[in-house]
Amino acid sequence: MKNRNQTKTVLFSVLVSLLTIPLSLLVLEGALRLKNISMKNYDIEMWRYAKELKVPSSDLILGHEHKNLSSAVLQSVNIRTNELGMRGAQIPANSKNPTILFLGSSITLGWGVAEEETIAVQTEKLLKKNGFDAVVLNGGIGNYNSERYVQLFLTKLKQINPTDIVVHFFLRDAEILDSGRGNWLLKNSQLAVTLWNLYQQSAMAKGGVTVESRYKELYSPTHPGHQRMITALTRLRHYAKDHNIRLYLAVTPDVHNLINYPFTFIHKQMEIISRDLGYEFVDLYPSLKGLKPEEVWSMPGDPHPNGYGHRKMAETIVPILEKEIFNKSISSQKTLKPNAF
Repeated sequence: MKNRNQTKTVLFSVLVSLLTIPLSLLVLEGALRLKNISMKNYDIEMWRYAKELKVPSSDLILGHEHKNLSSAVLQSVNIRTNELGMRGAQIPANSKNPTILFLGSSITLGWGVAEEETIAVQTEKLLKKNGFDAVVLNGGIGNYNSERYVQLFLTKLKQINPTDIVVHFFLRDAEILDSGRGNWLLKNSQLAVTLWNLYQQSAMAKGGVTVESRYKELYSPTHPGHQRMITALTRLRHYAKDHNIRLYLAVTPDVHNLINYPFTFIHKQMEIISRDLGYEFVDLYPSLKGLKPEEVWSMPGDPHPNGYGHRKMAETIVPILEKEIFNKSISSQKTLKPNAF
């Protein structure tokens, strides 16, 4: 009898545990979702971006694409996509003006930045302010690298027939990315995403991995990601040459430390690559040099350039575009007022 009672007690304890654990997890999930309504958790907002504006791609190189003709409010900013999945309004039909296409990742997209403050829109505004008409399009997609945005152009965006392509290059664009398929739990649970990110940060810290060490490894000529980046940029160069498209490689700095910047070696390396492949090189670090995180970060904890950072980058690119497209001498460029927008 005593053994039977003990067995019942154990079974009851197991049953309570089986019910309590998932209930506790549901409570934690609900609490997290309530807390993150403020849209100030960078990791969760990126998770929502993947759920609300991205779809899996049949192209394994791309991994994912933007939904066409869709929109979502992410990190308190509305992001809309046009008929080709690019951020912004529909593409003007039969325009006879130069068409400038920006290719890149979430920085180009303008993560955390209002549409009118993105580098693409500010570039178009500055050109028009200086008397030059051009259509400027934003082909940036979050979690893309060089291999992906070149593939996106060659498979989906080349129908735009741009006269100019600005590869808005970020230092992480040489990384190898997985397909992004993920698993069900990470796709549907904020708690799972939070725990996974904490685990990754802990593992990197224990392994002594820093941003500096990651970049030094990545920009070794023998690194597979570095080699894929060169291959992708070469593919784009061949297409551009065959279709008389002007190419620019605008290198965006890592904005964690713009005062004692440790990555000028990457900019110099990319300048050599640009010259060898026939791109017009644009170094965007000088336009952001010396800025503090609170001056240029999209929000605390989110090292994406804000609208001010996008304007500074646009101001650097515009004189070069005017020179190359409109044969305008940089020396005769009108002085750009710091508060133009």
